[in-house]
Amino acid sequence: MKLYEFHYRWEWELQSSPEALWPLLADTNRFNRDTGVPAVERRSNGGAKLTNLRRRLHLRRLGLAVDWEEEPFEWIRPQRFGVVRRYLSGPIATMRVLVEISPKSVGPKSGGGSRVVYQVWARPRNLLGLVAIPLQIGVISARRFAATIRRYDEFTAARPIAFALPARANFAPGGKARLLSLGDALLKQEVATKLVPRLLQTIEDADDLTLAKLRPYVLADFWQAPRREVLELCLWATRLGLLEFHWTLLCPLCRGAASEHKTLRDMQVRVHCESCNIDFSANFAQSVELTFRPSPAVREIELNEFCVGSPQLTPHIVAQQLLAAGAQRILHLPLESGRYRVRTLAHPGGQYLTVEPRGSPSAILKLQENGWPEEERRLATPATVHFENATAAEQLFMLERLVWNDQAVTAAEVTALQLFRDLFSSEALRPGAEFSVGSLAIVFTDLRGSTQLYREIGDAVAFSRVLNHFEILKEAIVTEGGAVVKTIGDAVMAVFRRPVAALRALLHAQQKLAAGPTPLHLKAGVHYGPCIAVTLNDRLDYFGSTINIAARLEGQSSGSDVVISAPVRNDPEVQEWLTLQSEPFVVAPIAATLKGFDEQRFDLWRVARH
Repeated sequence: MKLYEFHYRWEWELQSSPEALWPLLADTNRFNRDTGVPAVERRSNGGAKLTNLRRRLHLRRLGLAVDWEEEPFEWIRPQRFGVVRRYLSGPIATMRVLVEISPKSVGPKSGGGSRVVYQVWARPRNLLGLVAIPLQIGVISARRFAATIRRYDEFTAARPIAFALPARANFAPGGKARLLSLGDALLKQEVATKLVPRLLQTIEDADDLTLAKLRPYVLADFWQAPRREVLELCLWATRLGLLEFHWTLLCPLCRGAASEHKTLRDMQVRVHCESCNIDFSANFAQSVELTFRPSPAVREIELNEFCVGSPQLTPHIVAQQLLAAGAQRILHLPLESGRYRVRTLAHPGGQYLTVEPRGSPSAILKLQENGWPEEERRLATPATVHFENATAAEQLFMLERLVWNDQAVTAAEVTALQLFRDLFSSEALRPGAEFSVGSLAIVFTDLRGSTQLYREIGDAVAFSRVLNHFEILKEAIVTEGGAVVKTIGDAVMAVFRRPVAALRALLHAQQKLAAGPTPLHLKAGVHYGPCIAVTLNDRLDYFGSTINIAARLEGQSSGSDVVISAPVRNDPEVQEWLTLQSEPFVVAPIAATLKGFDEQRFDLWRVARH
């Protein structure tokens, strides 16, 4: 027989807004840890087919083994979230959790704050459950929930922008002394020294869940510091042994971590995401993120999981709802302006939306057996959305923002940074592996008349001038955030994320080289386009048509100009920069054929100072 279902409801009036509380309350991995829930383990489904992000999980509490099947979390950010768990063993048969966060008051006289309602429904499996549920949930959990939520509120109310909860550091033996010693060593490097104490304090004071995945750009935004300075600080800290880095491969659908590796060499191009049950090809531009954590020799970080389906794991998904076949659901959503997509796991594609002030106040988003409508809908904010599952199967609807998080340090970006290449020259892909890196600005340079220079001033003096030219060119490249990939004789191949940075670096280097006592003329070309990352001669390198074209542009240069291709010339940043310069530039079009591309005519431009 079915036993009585217990229902518990707790309510708190808090100082912080729903938007401030959501990142902590909806991070159920953190909340479960902070309220004393044991770490969970993922279990295989035993041959059963689990759909729509259902998972089989396991934990041990008070010596009892507890297994359950977890439904996918449902949520509307930042209003409410909930989950259903169906237990396969232990004293509980089913449990349902619902958390609602609403403004405490509204209107022009509102004092701000939030009202949080936390509800739990639990049905016992046996007589032990009749005793355990009132004790564990009604007494112990109730007390812990209240204390944790109050602590979150005090923390967010005192800090308009929060980065990490304070915690007591679990230093390794000798770790505190090692932290201070490595901090002193870090101060001696070419880093922003004012940021070193902040990093040391973060390593000592932040909680384990934050430190397990330190993201340099998140740190930079919190510190209000230049992003590149913080990234280079983390790279130096890794080189010295204070931090260690990890490459995380992100699923293109859920954007969660599909796998994690300590080196580039360990990564596979083809990756499987268990949550979405898809295989995908990883690329450096979006799929591979570099994160950091303290070295185990300094501080030991707890890497356990306490919840695997937290809404905060996928913050780009603003609403997730599970609908049975033929079901409908109405949601009232406070959407930000931008582009969105509604999708499900079982059907490709999705319904695209644009949220703008003049959009419609409501929309019906209907999934049929033949898929989604092609028409893009326009919605206002806030908006009323009707999800309708017109298929014969259950569907998990996800409404996601399409913009990718710009706080991620991608592999494409960091491998195009000179400091990374200098400090971690052994970081390369496995032989034969090829990763797309998106679009890069590729630079090739060469000295004009270097052979004549050796003849005129002698080998020793000329060689010294050539070496000096490398230093001047590298300095200009590094200043603009680029990296030297390799040198071939007097020639240099370099890479930049942005075409305008490449153009500025080359023009500056040309000017400085031409002003010396023995003027040098640097021939240079820039092309922008998609590239493939590979390993050549045990170093990270690039290949593809973009590289082949860029290598031939330098030959069109006279040594007093930079030859650029149409993708560089048409780049908005390049156009704006050339327009705003106080020193006028000549931008002259030329048409040319390039070796190896004899049947193709290229539109090129010479950029030079007056």
